[in-house]
Amino acid sequence: MTSAALSQLPAVGIILQEPRVQEWITQWGHDVLVRETRVVLDQLRARLREPETGSQASQSREQLLAQVLVRLEGRLTDRSSSELGPVLNATGIVLHTSLGRAALSDRARDAVLACSRNCNLEVDLKSGHRLSRGYQVIPMLRELTGAEAALVVNNNAAATVLVLAALANSREVVISRGQLVEIGGSFRLPEIFATSGAIMREVGSTNRTRLDDYRRAVTERTAGLMRVHPSNYRIHGFVESPGIGDMVKVAREAGLWVIDDIGSGCLVDTSQWGLEREPTFPESLAAGADLVLGSGDKLLGGPQCGIILGRADLVQRLASHPLARAFRIDKLTLAALQGTLESYRVGRHFDEIPVLGRLMAPVEELETRARGVIRHLAQSAGEVVEDGRPLDTRGFRISAQPAMASVGGGSLPEAQLPSWMIMLEHRNRSCDDIAGALRTGTPRVYGRIAHGGVCLDLRSLLPAEDSLLVTAIARLLETTAAGGV
Repeated sequence: MTSAALSQLPAVGIILQEPRVQEWITQWGHDVLVRETRVVLDQLRARLREPETGSQASQSREQLLAQVLVRLEGRLTDRSSSELGPVLNATGIVLHTSLGRAALSDRARDAVLACSRNCNLEVDLKSGHRLSRGYQVIPMLRELTGAEAALVVNNNAAATVLVLAALANSREVVISRGQLVEIGGSFRLPEIFATSGAIMREVGSTNRTRLDDYRRAVTERTAGLMRVHPSNYRIHGFVESPGIGDMVKVAREAGLWVIDDIGSGCLVDTSQWGLEREPTFPESLAAGADLVLGSGDKLLGGPQCGIILGRADLVQRLASHPLARAFRIDKLTLAALQGTLESYRVGRHFDEIPVLGRLMAPVEELETRARGVIRHLAQSAGEVVEDGRPLDTRGFRISAQPAMASVGGGSLPEAQLPSWMIMLEHRNRSCDDIAGALRTGTPRVYGRIAHGGVCLDLRSLLPAEDSLLVTAIARLLETTAAGGV
């Protein structure tokens, strides 16, 4: 019976003529489909050679072809899920590091598309002379922050390495023990110091560092003082830490510079939304910091990059250092940053930049959106549900519930924002199964598992993405019903 079953397996050429496979060939290419089809056929042959069961022996050519198509689709889905592409962030973490942090504004995306071809990356169109990369955004950064000069590199860790290597190689930089942070990917500030060649001079204790600690640490080997904002943690209780203005006074007494790493790259007052106040570029520069460092893809709301602002002579030393070329940004990042800064320049940042919009969205708006998602799902499922009531269909219980969201991305670590979410529960399918199906579906949705269900938070989703969320959940309902679960 095994040989008879094997003889029923369809040939590669027959499989490739199937309409669904032809669609996959258009997306993936002929060679990929041939390879994947052969893998699937080998798997089925191996299974058919195992000790026979009645179901294996009696399978027809049509049944085996159906199995091939199901397995082939599964393999292509696995390949697709591992490729870079859009994902709906329904985690309730507005700046989700693993999902790319800040979603770019339409203005920034348009700028990326426009500059994806040839552009004036390093040339002055008036004179035809070559200029340094990033010159286009320097005037805006100066206008928005009051900085004398600016330099943009590929991320804030690179900015830190560049500053330390260019200004403090083989010399000491004084920093509080309470600020020896570890950033994403297990990179720790002491290791960044070691890489740069600067010598880290720790002062104070984990929870308390005073101005006199900085004063006593200054010697002829000292290059400057540094403050690093603890963007992803907080220490409470018996704590003390000097402000940047006080550190500047100590530095001026000794003829040293002060570097302030504010982390989130913020340009707005976050306390207006009831959140803790984050340090901003303008405030730090106004307090006298010689250089201020920050990220572009956090509260600024732009692409990943490291922004360095401050004294013109120091920025020039950084720009002329060999590492500046290694750390420079590409043209698409530069275009996205320019588009983001333009929103601030014209005063439309609250309307145009998604991160700011998500943080300031009223909770009543999120509730309305959540209930709207339930209504649309009910319509697509042919169900009638009273407003505010859960939708029970195909084994699922789908409800709109209040939730708490967070900022994330190394910004405002303790901030909790009231939100609303869609809760998915199923009588048979596990939460892991449902969440995995959403992550690999079309469109792909990344939620979180909590409270005995899969939570899809509206705080981290753009309003324009609600219809995509409905589509994703509706397809989940259809595939669950088709699978007989």
